[in-house]
Order: sequence, then C-alpha cells, then structure tokens
Amino acid sequence: MARETEESPTSAGRPSGALLDAVERLLAPLVRLLLDHQITFPTLAGLLKRIYVGEAERGYALPDRPQTISRLTLLTGIHRKDVKRLQAEAGEPRPAVPPSVSLGAQLALRWTADPTYRDGDGRPLALPRLATEDGRPTFDGLVQAVTQDIRPRAVLDEWLRLGIARLDAEDRVVLVEEAFVPSEGFEEKAYYLGRNVRDHLAAARHNLTGVGAPFLERSVYYAHLRPESVEELQALAREAGMEALQRVNARALELQAADAGESDASQRMSFGAWFFRAPQDSSGDADGGSDD
Repeated sequence: MARETEESPTSAGRPSGALLDAVERLLAPLVRLLLDHQITFPTLAGLLKRIYVGEAERGYALPDRPQTISRLTLLTGIHRKDVKRLQAEAGEPRPAVPPSVSLGAQLALRWTADPTYRDGDGRPLALPRLATEDGRPTFDGLVQAVTQDIRPRAVLDEWLRLGIARLDAEDRVVLVEEAFVPSEGFEEKAYYLGRNVRDHLAAARHNLTGVGAPFLERSVYYAHLRPESVEELQALAREAGMEALQRVNARALELQAADAGESDASQRMSFGAWFFRAPQDSSGDADGGSDD
C-alpha cells in the first residue's frame, strides 16, 4: 500500500500543485499521440476509470479489511455503478504481448549479449543463415537456441519485413538495430512504448515517495543550441547509450543463467536510455543547461 510522508501535500487532502503541473506536462505528448491515432477523450476516460479502480483495488486496501465499492469510490472519485461494472469486467482477458515481441526480444538479447554471437569488439556478428562447414554461429542456430517451435525461416521473413534484420551480399543475416526496435511493426513499437514508459514512470513515482533508495532516473538538458550541435550530441548519446545498454544486457544474460532455478529468482529489471530534440518553445522549457 502506498504510504504518504508527513511532508507530502496529499497527506492533508490537498493535491500537490507541482505534481499536477508535472502530470500536465507529461500528458501533453501522450494526448498528441492519441490524437494522431484518432483515440478520443471518451475512450481515454474509459481506460482511466478501469486503471483507477484496478490500482486502488490492488494497492490501497486497508489492513485486514475487504476493499469495498464505497471505499473505491472515495479513493477514485468514480461513481459506484461504474466501480461495480469495472470490477465485473476485471476478469476479462487483456490483450496479449505480440508474439514477435516475446520471441524477438529473446533472440535480439541473445544475439547482442552472448559472446558466441558477437565479434571481438562486442558487436553482433553477421550470421550465415544455414550451417557452415567451419562451424560458425548461424542464424538458424540462434533461433533454435531460443525456441524449437518456430522455423528459423519464418522468424527471418518476419524480421526482414519489420526491418529488424537484412541480408548482406554474402547472404548473411545482419541485425539492423542493436536492440529489438522494429522500424515497421506498429504493434511491436506500441508494446515497447507501454512497457518502457510505464517502468520509467514507476521509477519516478518511487523516487517521489522518498521511501527507500532512489532508482536511477537522470537526464541531461541543454537549450540554446544550433541544429548541428544537437546532431553531434544525438550521435554521442546514441553511442554512449548503446554502450551502456550492451554492458547491462550482457551481464543480465549471465546472471539470468546463473539464477535459473533459484527459489528467490522472482525479480525483474529494466534499464533504458533516451534522447529527444525539439524547438525550445515546444514544451515551455526555456532554461539553460543542467544535469537534472
């Protein structure tokens, strides 16, 4: 259950003005995304009602007391009839993870983290599609190391369609991006939007509570830059970010293998790096450079 500190403005029943300002700022790009895809306010409002009731039910129950409809209405401000309806709908199945995301993520992680599939500089090898006489690692071998249920050719065809992989002049499979970020597949990109931004916000929420050690959540912000300077910084951020992701990815794969079968192997983690550029007046930010 969430616990408010004595200093928290919400402990006295007053919403934090600073937090509401922050929520308005972070919702702006979300609303633009929704408008891009003709998702209207009533649709979003329905989603928010379901999420409000679900989170209140899971995280804000009183000790040793059942969570009642009246209490959920008090916590969320949602009418009793809607709360009752949403509780009845809670058992309905939610959309599944796109199959290409689940399998593709495992393949991409192994390709970028397992030394078998990396060159001397730690970059993903270009893999022959089929077995070779010299016993080099192959794309077929990579797929079969992860799953026996799907033919490697089917995976390759899908990756070629999504732009995750390409074939070079020697008929080798080349990973286009050193992470599983499809350039074409909308469902896959939408899935990662939800997963990555969710965990970023969850880390930020944890840090705002002031309870326990804070999560890593840092950024570098500078304004008053020429386009050429931002281009250089974007390239630098991409290089540095990918290097950090590769290091964490490789170690995570090792630790996952070592932890397999342990009774307390029940935790998950996520780590990301991002970069954004825009005109200075697009978000209302006009301050100078800093390391937040």
